[in-house]
Amino acid sequence: MRKMMKPLFVLVAVCAVTIAAAQKKADPGVFARTITTADLKAHLSVIASAEMEGRDTPSPGLEKAAEYITAHFKKLGLQPGNNGSYRQTFGLSKDSLAKLDLSVNGIHFEAFKDVAPMWVNGEKVLLDYKEYAFAGYGIVDAGRDDYDGMDVKGKLVVIIGGSPEGFTPSKEGRLASTATAIKVKNALQKGAAAILVATEQIPPRSKSPVVYRPDWEKNTPGQAPPVFYISANVVEKVSGHSYAEVKAALDNGQAKPGISEAALTLDYRLQRDRATASNVLGVIEGTDKKDEYLFITAHYDHVGKDAAGNIYYGADDDGSGTVSVLEMAEAFARAKKAGKGPRRTIVFMTVSGEEKGLWGSEYYSDNPVFPLDKTTADLNIDMIGRVDTERMSADTLNYVYVIGHDKLSTDLPVINEGMNNKYTKLVLDYKFDDPNDKEQIYYRSDHFNFARKGVPILFFYDGMLKADYHKPTDTIEKINFALMAKRAQMIFYTAWEMANRDQMLKRDLKLPEQAR
Repeated sequence: MRKMMKPLFVLVAVCAVTIAAAQKKADPGVFARTITTADLKAHLSVIASAEMEGRDTPSPGLEKAAEYITAHFKKLGLQPGNNGSYRQTFGLSKDSLAKLDLSVNGIHFEAFKDVAPMWVNGEKVLLDYKEYAFAGYGIVDAGRDDYDGMDVKGKLVVIIGGSPEGFTPSKEGRLASTATAIKVKNALQKGAAAILVATEQIPPRSKSPVVYRPDWEKNTPGQAPPVFYISANVVEKVSGHSYAEVKAALDNGQAKPGISEAALTLDYRLQRDRATASNVLGVIEGTDKKDEYLFITAHYDHVGKDAAGNIYYGADDDGSGTVSVLEMAEAFARAKKAGKGPRRTIVFMTVSGEEKGLWGSEYYSDNPVFPLDKTTADLNIDMIGRVDTERMSADTLNYVYVIGHDKLSTDLPVINEGMNNKYTKLVLDYKFDDPNDKEQIYYRSDHFNFARKGVPILFFYDGMLKADYHKPTDTIEKINFALMAKRAQMIFYTAWEMANRDQMLKRDLKLPEQAR
């Protein structure tokens, strides 16, 4: 048996070396050039169309998008990525509002116009208070504590949205003491039993009578104190002053935080049901390293429609990433057909639920189809079709933001910069890798769920956080297809090298403490 195995082993080894050599010599530019502006536009005209209705998770529009992606993978000859299926389905709880009544001093207020839950607060919330703690703006920061001298433990806390005129928080962006989420967090830490956040108008995204959440959510709604928005109308009716007058009085010191009397009742009830959503996975099997994997990802969901029926098209966010994945899948499929397929298996995965809290990628990372320890990297694409309206440098038509280059693997920038310098020559901007990034971009897209499991990641992004971000005006007419195609080609070249190099990426850097 040994005498027979030796020549067989040699034959296999020679074949492996031959395959590797052929792929190393292959010109990736031939296939990169198949990623065209015309094809990207054709795909995006479907994904970001009115027919998709904003691709909310879950929704009929999201399902249509999933069917389109699946059909494209099948047409290219990609293998189904989940044990014979192109879908990886995950369960959702569907919470439909059955009742929402707010009464203050005998005055009744209207659901969604005057009061709305900030998030799902459990199946039932019954509040009955005779007094409330007014904490002004609810700001806790260096040199300022709006709760100073007031014990709110076990009480209903009311805070005003926004910030005082001229106040500068010590931190910026999502971490600022003036951010609503931080205000709520501080009120909870002070011991609030329930929180009402007053705003001029109820935020549109809180006006939905149906809310979904993932089955695996660790903190069951109802365990934490309930939090609701109330409108300026409630403030006016209860205080006898306009919302603007209340804010002005707070700013000039005429109104002070403190305990006030008011007969308040709130009755909130949900009806529970079930729903599902899915990730879509298409696979190109590798050659001599087929048991190692490279992921190329994007989220195909967006935020759907608002209460008035306005469609949030999500052309850039993340239609641009989704169609780039489709085009890269086609480029690699052509390479495979030409006998120059990747050494490692490439998994093209579009996920859903990103806008709700990275649901699809979280589900995958906790229920991986392919071993994460054999996954060399994840290249995630979330918004590469626009120009950052805040970018004032001369390279606005030749840049992309790259996030994650200095985390988890020292191979990441070497490969990405090397392929970019050789082929595309984009400006690779690392500003969002600054630990003090006020927007905390590293934690806000699907790559993070790979990173938290130790998989090296690169996240490609155009920086378009202002302008049309999460607005109905994020439409296909605003896309710069030439720049988008160049960015997608750069990511393709990076993927080519990662899929064909001899070694998996090193995992020689630690994830930042706050990211674990």
